[in-house]
Amino acid sequence: MSSIALSLSGIVAILCAYLIGSIPFAVLVSRGMGLQDPRTFGSKNPGATNVLRSGNKSAAILTLCGDAAKGWFAVWLAESVGLPDFIVALCAIAVFLGHLYPVFLGFKGGKGVATALGVLLALQPWLALATVATWLIVAYASRYSSLAAIAAAIFTPLYYLFGGNVAWPFSPLICAAIVVICVIVCFRHKANIARLLVGKESRIGGKKAAGPRSNAH
Repeated sequence: MSSIALSLSGIVAILCAYLIGSIPFAVLVSRGMGLQDPRTFGSKNPGATNVLRSGNKSAAILTLCGDAAKGWFAVWLAESVGLPDFIVALCAIAVFLGHLYPVFLGFKGGKGVATALGVLLALQPWLALATVATWLIVAYASRYSSLAAIAAAIFTPLYYLFGGNVAWPFSPLICAAIVVICVIVCFRHKANIARLLVGKESRIGGKKAAGPRSNAH
């Protein structure tokens, strides 16, 4: 009976994590601040980077914080109720996939960088710090947000592997979840990789791609 209860609680936790990940902060923040829907300009990606193209830095920061917070909250919730690593790992993947394929936006979401960061923050704060440092260094040196995200996604699993049992407790299941998330982040940036290779990727602080502002309906 206890194993059935555990499996049911695990299913509920994973479903909740997915629904939390599906919350479209980019759209909600833009609508609340009277900005153009981020799905209608630039990369048409409902994420903080595209919201920044509207020219409103506050909206982009709020979107970034919201997307990261939902990743953190879903994993923290699973950990706080004492669910096993297997379920926590699945919740981490579920909240991330919720952002990528949100049920509230017809399964068309963002690239998941901020949500992945929130997941890492809940799993291991020092790992999240190392990931942010990698992103900042690459972004500052290259001025490419996409390249910074890809570099961070490549190095994060390595940080976890080599830091395990030294800087933080190591769990093969959590490691597998981190690898899955980072591989998907790289895959979601395949169009950016193609533009980087031909020198057509937009740089941080480059020309705005958004159209005129309009009140959301």
